[in-house]
Amino acid sequence: MTRKRPNRPAGLDGLLQGASALADVPTVTLLTAQLRPAAFQPRQHFDPDTLTELADSIRKQGVLQPLLVRPSGAEFEIIAGERRWRAAQQAGLTHVPVYVRDLTDEQATRAALLENLHREDLNQYEEAAATLRLVALTLGVDEDTARARMYAAARGTNTEDRTVLEDLFAAASLGSWQSFTTNKLRILKYPDAIVQAMRGGLHYSIAAVIASAPETHQAELLALALGGAGYREVKARRAELEARPTPLRVDPARVTQVGKRIGSVKWLGTLDDRAQKDLQAWLNRMPDSVRKAMNLPD
Repeated sequence: MTRKRPNRPAGLDGLLQGASALADVPTVTLLTAQLRPAAFQPRQHFDPDTLTELADSIRKQGVLQPLLVRPSGAEFEIIAGERRWRAAQQAGLTHVPVYVRDLTDEQATRAALLENLHREDLNQYEEAAATLRLVALTLGVDEDTARARMYAAARGTNTEDRTVLEDLFAAASLGSWQSFTTNKLRILKYPDAIVQAMRGGLHYSIAAVIASAPETHQAELLALALGGAGYREVKARRAELEARPTPLRVDPARVTQVGKRIGSVKWLGTLDDRAQKDLQAWLNRMPDSVRKAMNLPD
């Protein structure tokens, strides 16, 4: 018996078509001063060096790909092409070519996400954040719920979303949703220092090694990576750090005193019923890690 495929979510076709169906939209020229970035721009980091390279190219060839904008009062909001707009200003251009479209907030957000996801220079944190936001829009939920549903789909406990995710990632050319869920979704929960480093270009494979290390080692590993160390070097240094003896965090004198008391049968014989019950209850609450370290039976 063939399993019935879930209905294609309303808005998925529009999401994909709306971002690319510009063939019938005429190109016009607007003043760079008339344009402003959108609040929902997926790209947050603009590398100065690559921006300068693009500005140099624009000086020689102009803006080859028009920006996508929408009317916003007396100005126009940039849906796709903020980087080109910034580079054009840096190159001294006063006008840029644009496509003007009337888009709702949701349509504009989707178009911006898709356009940026197909740019090679989008850093990996921004790529993960944009992909999750695209999934959330498609499922019609907030991003935390979308993340939970993706993990559930990957575990096989939520089969209804699997086809939706497969359709979305295939139609938007985003690769495998399973691979994204397993390898990249966790990026969004990394510590702030690691996230900032990724926004600056740190590769997610190195970031993953650092983020999964004990918190006490992360600063040193991050500094090593930012200094130019590669994946193998960072991983090897993490292994060295984790092989060190754990710093002593207990009071040796107090432990010795407790051990002598509990080890004395004579002292145990002086305890009344209440004290013996309390001592036994205390022993029963012994943490598993301590029990295993002492080779005690469960």
